[in-house]
Amino acid sequence: MNTMKRVLVVGVGSIGERHVRCFGNTGRAIVSICELNAELRVAIAERYVIKAAFANYEDALASAPDIAVICTPAQLHICMAKQAVDRRISVLVEKPLSTSLDGVDALIQSVKDQEVTAGVAYVYRSHPALQAMRQAIVEGRFGRPLTIVAQSGQHFPLYRPAYREIYYRKRETGGGAVQDALTHVINAGEWLVGPVEKLVADIDHQCLEGVDVEDTAHVLTRHGSVMGCFNLNQHQSPNESTITVICTKGTARFEFHENRWRWMIDAGSQWHDEAMPVLERDGLFSAEANAFLDAVEKRTKPLCTIDEARQTLSVNLAILQSADKGGWRRLLGGGCKSAGCAEFS
Repeated sequence: MNTMKRVLVVGVGSIGERHVRCFGNTGRAIVSICELNAELRVAIAERYVIKAAFANYEDALASAPDIAVICTPAQLHICMAKQAVDRRISVLVEKPLSTSLDGVDALIQSVKDQEVTAGVAYVYRSHPALQAMRQAIVEGRFGRPLTIVAQSGQHFPLYRPAYREIYYRKRETGGGAVQDALTHVINAGEWLVGPVEKLVADIDHQCLEGVDVEDTAHVLTRHGSVMGCFNLNQHQSPNESTITVICTKGTARFEFHENRWRWMIDAGSQWHDEAMPVLERDGLFSAEANAFLDAVEKRTKPLCTIDEARQTLSVNLAILQSADKGGWRRLLGGGCKSAGCAEFS
């Protein structure tokens, strides 16, 4: 039988509000919030009938929640997550895990020492179509993976009209196409075919007005023997995201925008579509919330662990460095510990 968990959502901007709503909709959580902006704090508390709304993070942690959902700018994630973990509070951290690897190992050790549950909110892993496709690949239904090709894009200003005023405008706060959007696709790709071992990248700011960060990224990757290609832009008209895995005995394709995955075995034949349930507006995030509550109750493991998110963070940093300085970057021992080149070759 489910037991109600006290869930503290820290930072209630766009994604934080969604977590407030979706954890509340599970029927398994009593939600409180922590938000510095007084006007926003009051508005969200009134909108969702939140009884406990804190302005101070220490006061919020002192209220002893079971779970803290960290939705602050990315450079604050590690410090705030560790503060919660050190109090034996489980944490779900928004993506990306951080903007550098500083403090990540200490957080991982604290999670082990305190024996709490910790995960990172890479929401693609909640998608039933991607989950089903991954299971088919892992079971060898299409043979051994050879190549992964991902193509994603949308007109970002349509979906985030305030992008010029929020974290997106600066790399240091987790902004730009790589840390904001491509990181979702990279994490999903690593989940499907294994971790990136080396890469080369080309990124650029092509047309988004009012910011200087990149809005377009092209990345070639190697996941062991698997070759990869990840392309993403934030200015195209269609809102589409596909991930195709080409294997020795067939091809599987995840189409986020169509809420489906499909496969083809015989050359020149037709795609076979796997039926998936219809997703409501908050469907993925509600699934993510329920999955994390299950993990806290020790029924399952987190969909994306801190260790896995550390690997994807290392890829983010390698992409940025490859684009800035040129050339291939090899991830050594789980990636770099800072944005410098000491752990790349």
